[in-house]
Amino acid sequence: MKPISEALAAMLPTFTPCGRERVQLQRAHGRVLAQDALARQDQPPFTNSAMDGYAVRAADLAGASPASPKTLPLAGESRAGEAAPPALEAGQTLRIFTGAPLPEGADAVVMQEDTSREGDAVSFHLAPAPDAHVRKRGEDLRAGAPILGPGTILGPGEIGLLASQGHAALTVYRRPRVAILSTGDELRDISDPPRPGSIVNSNAYALAAQVEEAGGEPWILPIVPDVLEEVVAQVRAGLSADVLVTIGGVSVGDYDLVRKAFDAVGVEPQFWKVAMKPGKPLSFGVFGERLVVGLPGNPVSAMVTFEVFVRPGIRRMLGDPAPYRASAEVALAAAHTHKTGRTELARARLVRDERGQLIAHLHARQGSGNLTSVSGANALVILPPDEASFAEGERLRALLLGDPRGSALSPF
Repeated sequence: MKPISEALAAMLPTFTPCGRERVQLQRAHGRVLAQDALARQDQPPFTNSAMDGYAVRAADLAGASPASPKTLPLAGESRAGEAAPPALEAGQTLRIFTGAPLPEGADAVVMQEDTSREGDAVSFHLAPAPDAHVRKRGEDLRAGAPILGPGTILGPGEIGLLASQGHAALTVYRRPRVAILSTGDELRDISDPPRPGSIVNSNAYALAAQVEEAGGEPWILPIVPDVLEEVVAQVRAGLSADVLVTIGGVSVGDYDLVRKAFDAVGVEPQFWKVAMKPGKPLSFGVFGERLVVGLPGNPVSAMVTFEVFVRPGIRRMLGDPAPYRASAEVALAAAHTHKTGRTELARARLVRDERGQLIAHLHARQGSGNLTSVSGANALVILPPDEASFAEGERLRALLLGDPRGSALSPF
């Protein structure tokens, strides 16, 4: 039975970036850039005003103040979206608006709040410094400069930057396709009528949502009963995906047939069982370039093991250089006990106290079948395997489930 750290070390290197594809910019949010993106033009593309006001030569207003304003004649105006106006002569001013081109000769803008105007005469109540309220051509970017590199996750800011540089399409890493196979005689689909002894296959829906949240493309396979031939057939079908995730059937019961099905189709086993709670009966294997993960069947066990092992793998396949969840130190809101021997990942709700520290409120029910413990949870608190009790206020490490930031290092 492997510790979590050893299982991750054996498993994660096999998840390598998928191939590349071109996508339109409006479909690139959340994707990972696969090549350098260069600036195609200077940004700003021309020198312009950062304020509504008046373009001036700063030297013309030396010594101006509220008590001793200086007055200049108005020579015209510059509006956003129009060509640059004629050069500004010494001793003149030009009405200018935010984003409008600065005329040649001008080197400052005075906000209209610092002026007064009568007809075509403008009085200035301060002496501006050169370059005041001026955005110079290329001060943000120069044409040809790299702006984003491979491994960049494309959020709204990155999308806006690329749009400003005319990148209508991008090369990104392909999203991995993840097949989800649920096994068990007791399972029925959400649309099927209830029958004695049956339960809704909630796992498939939960894991499909986790796959999407991680950035992959979920493919839910039909439920298969505990019949080896049928399990083998669906495992073969699922191996056409980049990753096959099975749910249930990997323990030691008489009807746990998934590992037998793996053997039958030629999946090469890498390890079985991890020293964690929930989720001990985890199986991992490879089939050529395909990756196969057998998750336990209990709902919480399936979701937690997916979170720890499969999610960072999907992030690696997307080209994310920081595939792990961010973690943080938290303080327990109340004392807690657990059985030693395995690392436990306790579902918790984090809140900040008046001092800004994160307080972890562990869910009252931590059983592997208690779906209420994952609804609303925003953290998994890591309870070390060799400690049986934890005091109120004790500091522990926790995975931050709702944090969009990633980490290049495993928290285990």
